[in-house]
Amino acid sequence: MPELPEVETVRRGLESLIIGKVIRQTIHDTPKSFPNSPADVEAFMHRASIIAVRRRAKVLLIDLSTDYTLVIHLKMTGQLVYVGETRFGAGHPNDSLVNQLPDKSTRVTIMFDDNSQLFFNDQRKFGWMKLIPTVEVPNIDFMKKVGPEPLEADFTMKQFAERFTRRANTSIKAALLDQSVVAGIGNIYADESLWGAKIHPKRLVKTITKAEFDTLYTELRMVMNLAIEKGGSSNHTYVDAEGKRGSYMDFARVFRREGLECPRCHATIIKFKAAGRGTHICPHCQLL
Repeated sequence: MPELPEVETVRRGLESLIIGKVIRQTIHDTPKSFPNSPADVEAFMHRASIIAVRRRAKVLLIDLSTDYTLVIHLKMTGQLVYVGETRFGAGHPNDSLVNQLPDKSTRVTIMFDDNSQLFFNDQRKFGWMKLIPTVEVPNIDFMKKVGPEPLEADFTMKQFAERFTRRANTSIKAALLDQSVVAGIGNIYADESLWGAKIHPKRLVKTITKAEFDTLYTELRMVMNLAIEKGGSSNHTYVDAEGKRGSYMDFARVFRREGLECPRCHATIIKFKAAGRGTHICPHCQLL
């Protein structure tokens, strides 16, 4: 599943391509991927222009001039490919990024009035596009539960630490992965930021000091901003809007580096299970 930097990379690519375009027609192959009534699609999507492309946590939001929003979750293998005056792909890096579309993985095709098209491909059919009144988007269950955005300028160190108080008896890694605490943090950036802060992922939240929370906040924002700059951590699963694989993994300090030297102390990085996920640490820098 993509993490926040990957989805932000997709958002930025789409924003540069589809703002102002008018939707002429849509085609879909399964209601699971496009669970919208034909009447709503005709009334609020067809002939609407795209006015914004936003992101909340790991969810994409395409706002329409009809005051409706396409809420898009790419899930495991979702992919968005724009074909028009140029071709750009974002998502799971299979051959659909470069081959003729639609293909067998295409779930939704959005055709614009200038004959360009946006294809939503999804091999495993877990992703979806839902058409929802824009004013109702904050009332979606997920939106009501999800925590604040970690990269917002007004999200302070103090607010970051306060978000974890109700998870005092939880491991710090499990709390980081809890989307209701802070939005968009996944396995890669949890491991990377905990390594940066020298915090063992199995330590309980209540044992983390204020100084450690401050360092964790700084490290988390640093690695996520770097990942966005480098196009995400998508050397395996996600690519940017030009079809280029993300390069953050070239800069990873601990994630997927088991058996290699810690770049800080040269101890051997190990991998084990924590919070139900494969977890990478330096056993010398991150003591339990």
